[in-house]
Amino acid sequence: MKKFLSTFLVLWLTWMLLAGFSAEEAILGGAASLILALIIVRFVPFSFGIGIVWQAIRFVVIYIPLFLYKMVLSNIDVAYRVLSPKMPINPRIVKVPTNLKGDVAKLILANSITLTPGTLSLDVEDDGVLVHWINASGETGEEYQNKISREFETVLGRLEK
Repeated sequence: MKKFLSTFLVLWLTWMLLAGFSAEEAILGGAASLILALIIVRFVPFSFGIGIVWQAIRFVVIYIPLFLYKMVLSNIDVAYRVLSPKMPINPRIVKVPTNLKGDVAKLILANSITLTPGTLSLDVEDDGVLVHWINASGETGEEYQNKISREFETVLGRLEK
C-alpha cells in the first residue's frame, strides 16, 4: 500500500506541476495517476513515508535561499572577471572532498556546484566531486571544500539525517 501511495503521489504531483493548478486538472490528474499507479506499481523500485514532506519543506526553506545567495555572489564574481580583463583567472580541475554519504545529497551538491557560475562538476566519486574551477585558489582538498562547497554540505548534511 505504501508503495502504491508513493507512486500515486509522485505521478499526481508531476501532473499538477506540468498541467497547472485548477480543479479540473487536479481531478483529471488524480484519475490518470490512480490508473497509472495501479498498472506500474509492481515495477516501481521506491516508496517513502510522511517524513519526506518535512524534509522537502526544510530543503525549500533552508537550502534554496542559501543556493540563490551563493549563485548571486558567483554571478557577480564571474561578471567582474569578464568585464575586467586584468582580473586574474586560474582555471584548474580540482577534487573537492565531501562528507556527504547519500547519493541524493551528493547529486544535489554536484548540481549546485555546476549551477554556480565559475564552477562545473565533472564527476562524483565516493569521497569527492571533481570540479573545473575558473579561479582555483588553495592547495589542499580542505581549502577547495571551504571555498566551493562547505556551506552547501553543512545544510545538506543536516537535511540528510
